[in-house]
Amino acid sequence: MATITAGYRSMSLLVSINYDRLLYVFTVVFALFLGAYVGMLVQ
Repeated sequence: MATITAGYRSMSLLVSINYDRLLYVFTVVFALFLGAYVGMLVQ
């Protein structure tokens, strides 16, 4: 149980530190998929 708690804490720390970077990556990926979808609709 202690191992699970420690792993959760370290993962939570990594997410809190890199939150802006993760948001940036997800935004770029979403924009690429949205652009591909709109491109398919236009054809």
